[in-house]
Amino acid sequence: PVQQPDSLQQQQQQLSQDFDPVHRFKMLIPQLKESLQNLMKIASLNLAHNTAIDNGIESSDSTVQRFDKSLEEFYALCDQVELCLRLAYECLSQCLDSAKHSPNLVPTATKPDTVQTESMSYAQYLGMIKSQISCAKDIHNALLECSKKIAGKGQPQGIM
Repeated sequence: PVQQPDSLQQQQQQLSQDFDPVHRFKMLIPQLKESLQNLMKIASLNLAHNTAIDNGIESSDSTVQRFDKSLEEFYALCDQVELCLRLAYECLSQCLDSAKHSPNLVPTATKPDTVQTESMSYAQYLGMIKSQISCAKDIHNALLECSKKIAGKGQPQGIM
């Protein structure tokens, strides 16, 4: 195996972490916490400023940070966190489905010494693939039938 330079390995590792939803989630949490702290601070300052205006202590000419902008930033981070969690859930679901529907590996010819006890023969693998193809065809045909029935109901019955 050819050794890659450290910078290239680090780049590839960083790239894979950028697409990892769990890693991205962990990186967003401190930002979310900071955004919430900033939001509460701005809310507190605005409340104190509005109270001072109501009590006649300050005029409304002085400016304070806008609450809506910091709230928008907080919600944007919340949306990113939600997307990361949904993506992580989808990845987990796909992994579980993959393990359920194709649980055993086929030993490869390149590494015959690493044959696992749970691996299936090539003939068994072909049978499994044929059954998956058959199932996909059945689903396809059922969807075609449904679409034809739906399209047929939209046409007037008396016209031929």
